[in-house]
Amino acid sequence: MVKHQPLQVYEKQVFVSFVTGIYGCRWKRYQRSQDQSSRWECVWFVILCSSFLLLLFWAYFWLMAQNDFNDFNWLVYNHSGEWRDETLPILASTTVGFSYITFLLILALFHISLGQQLNLYWVHKIGVLATLLTTISGVIFVDDLWGDEWDILLVSLQSTAPFLHLGALATVTAISWLVAGYVVRRERSNIQVMVLFIYIVILLALCLAPLTFTCPCIMDRHSLKPRPNIIGRRGAPMLAPENTVVSFNRALQHGVSSLEADVTISVDGIPFLMRDRTLRRTTDVSKIFPARQYEDASLFNWTEIRALNAGHWFLESDPYWTVASLTARDRSRIGNQTVCSLVEMLRLAARANSSALLNIHKPPPDHPRYRSWFMDTLWAVQKAGISLKRVTWTPDTDRGKVRGLHQTTSEKLSVEEIKLRGITSLTLHYSKASHKEIQEYLANNVSVTVYPVNEPWLYSILWCSGVPSVSSDAPHVLRKVPYPIWLMSQSAYNFIWMTSDLVSLAIVIGVFFFQKWKMSGMQNYNPEQIMLSAVVRRSSRDVNIMKEKLIFSGEALIADTHHQNLTNQLLWETHMGFITAHSHLGNTPSLQQEKKEL
Repeated sequence: MVKHQPLQVYEKQVFVSFVTGIYGCRWKRYQRSQDQSSRWECVWFVILCSSFLLLLFWAYFWLMAQNDFNDFNWLVYNHSGEWRDETLPILASTTVGFSYITFLLILALFHISLGQQLNLYWVHKIGVLATLLTTISGVIFVDDLWGDEWDILLVSLQSTAPFLHLGALATVTAISWLVAGYVVRRERSNIQVMVLFIYIVILLALCLAPLTFTCPCIMDRHSLKPRPNIIGRRGAPMLAPENTVVSFNRALQHGVSSLEADVTISVDGIPFLMRDRTLRRTTDVSKIFPARQYEDASLFNWTEIRALNAGHWFLESDPYWTVASLTARDRSRIGNQTVCSLVEMLRLAARANSSALLNIHKPPPDHPRYRSWFMDTLWAVQKAGISLKRVTWTPDTDRGKVRGLHQTTSEKLSVEEIKLRGITSLTLHYSKASHKEIQEYLANNVSVTVYPVNEPWLYSILWCSGVPSVSSDAPHVLRKVPYPIWLMSQSAYNFIWMTSDLVSLAIVIGVFFFQKWKMSGMQNYNPEQIMLSAVVRRSSRDVNIMKEKLIFSGEALIADTHHQNLTNQLLWETHMGFITAHSHLGNTPSLQQEKKEL
């Protein structure tokens, strides 16, 4: 007996099983479908794409905001009263969420390209919603606490826009394969027209986007100004505790041209260096004077301030993740640091032949030195023996008393108002200093210092803008930037821009024509031809074995049928011969009964 084999050809589809299994938990062949995705699943695909775009924006923001991580932690400290690095959990959650959403989106695009029905697994739906809501909560939190930091996105585009443009153009070009496959189907619907229209608008917008770019580093290299001077903002706070002697020494070792410090006046009239309103974050005041740890720093006298340790907090909190790189000798020296006085810092600057930028915190109205803070500071400058011409004074108050010192302001003013006030320089946040405004200030002999500049990309665009000096927490990093990260002439960039646009358009048009030709070719085949072609194209060992089984099964079936036909014919002839042989005996009753039975 020959066992018949099923007349079907199955080929293992490992990749399809992997894609549909992870995305929708459809590991078996019978669980998959090539029907149209339901509207609900299309909605989930839109949610997935929206989550990806939001996370892409979120990840880009934090990548650029590395320049200001310490300022973010300082703001959180001022709100919560506890110092901790809040950027670590944010970066970790962003990395995990972005990787997860990107992986699901890639699987969804594979579904579309393979013609598989979208069916996101319920566990993934929960994960997508959780990631989306967490990201939205983070955006709201940052906007409430650190809303001014959004400006870094526009600033960063001055450096990254040309490269983001090429990446976005390549992505949209690659997506044309999926869009063309969806649009050229025989069925026509309004959704197809809408998808095609949106795609064309996005593609044309990307092609013309460089018209809106303002990139200072797209310039003739012969017009590049000298390298901006670097000011040690509170010394070198990434390598040593801020506003301490060892921090200023480190900054001078890395070639800064000036030292910047925050000045507070003690209750007995001694100017000392302290950024915060209290002494809690950068000293051990909670151990020495636990009952007074929340008092204003200016309400302590110099003897009490000098008794505090100003280095242990740096080794314990590691605010810039640099403690591991310190030697044992450096750690011992940092651990013995005390609060630095203004006189000590100015003497250090005088010996190094550098200048000083002083950000003076005026005492509160009820402070004993409220009316004499200016004279206290001026006395410290004179006692240090530094030339008054090398000291720049902020804030923009008491102009009549300031004589012989450079006068600057952190307020953004017009050129006319600057001249009226007698100001010689501006100290501006990088978000307030546009390329055009910097050029206007420099053309009117107004020096501009930009702060804080800690990343090479920001230093590069300010260098291309012609900024004479920058204030940085990372002089050791900027010292390693001998030239702008990238510099390109306008003609070279125009060539790259036009070429990339033309190549992209050519590829997109070619993909649409190919998909149209492919679809028209498939319409000329009947289902039997398509199945036969699919079988013939496969040459794997499993398919060949199946073909042999099918051929053997067919031959066995034919032989079995032929044998059955011969047997039936023989029986018929035997019976008919028996009747003929007995017809000569007459029409007996037994013979008649025999005929009836036949």
